[in-house]
Amino acid sequence: MRPLHIALAALVAAVWGVNFVVIEIGLDHFPPLLFSALRFLAAALPAVFLVGRPTVAWKWIIGVGLVLGVAKFGLLFVGMDRGMPAGLSSLVLQVQAVFTVLFAALALGERPGGVRVLGMGVALAGIAVAAVDEGAGGPVLAFVLVVAAAACWGVSNVLTRKAAPPDALNFMVWVSTVPVLPLLGLSLLVEGPERGAEALAALDRTGVGIIVYVAWVTTVFGFGAWGFLLRHHPASSVAPFTLLVPVFGMSSAALFLGEDISPLRWCAAALLVGGVALTSLSGARATVPRTPSPAGEPAARV
Repeated sequence: MRPLHIALAALVAAVWGVNFVVIEIGLDHFPPLLFSALRFLAAALPAVFLVGRPTVAWKWIIGVGLVLGVAKFGLLFVGMDRGMPAGLSSLVLQVQAVFTVLFAALALGERPGGVRVLGMGVALAGIAVAAVDEGAGGPVLAFVLVVAAAACWGVSNVLTRKAAPPDALNFMVWVSTVPVLPLLGLSLLVEGPERGAEALAALDRTGVGIIVYVAWVTTVFGFGAWGFLLRHHPASSVAPFTLLVPVFGMSSAALFLGEDISPLRWCAAALLVGGVALTSLSGARATVPRTPSPAGEPAARV
């Protein structure tokens, strides 16, 4: 990769990592389900007028929109709202690579090789260490919700692989149209109209900036740049940069939010990042032909 493209890949990883800090700040302004709905609303409009018509069947857009947009992001935002730290969330969410391999084996008949199985074991050990660390000092339910979000992300990755969209940005913009109404409905039912109305009435420049960042910077810019890199380089060259996301997530959370990184959390980070590296970057034997994902192994980012 050219130095400029390496810098762009690192910048995207930094944008995606810092996004967890922005989400944490945003949860002080919006209830979690409404926040998630506003994120997708802002990402979809007016972007749908810029990316053209959908390039895949609507069944894939709706399926990924519900699993990724409603389930994954809903669980993540609620988990963080219930006390899951931003830095730890950025780390634990990477276990999606393990779930992706497991679900691909079940749904696509892919058989992971020995190195990939080893990586899955190492990553799960990292999750266990993170669970011990969080269980000692934080709400366990919030931790479980973020792990469940990672599982939903794994399902959406498999669906994205099946859809095989030729344009990742076009796909994600149209996917972003799907969760808006379901999340708004859930917000009204779970969080109540009064809480949402209060948040919208108190909307200020900081709140608008947060929505712009999570929608346009992380989604439109992030996926646009990521798609550009994947069009010019093999996925095996681009995908490793996603391992920098929890590095930026944990360091920015420590810098801007004052989150403490305990020795157990460092151990969990080493195990999880190492395990995800083995799981994501090693080849897998498939018993059926694979349909490559246009966005590499991780089909989407926060």
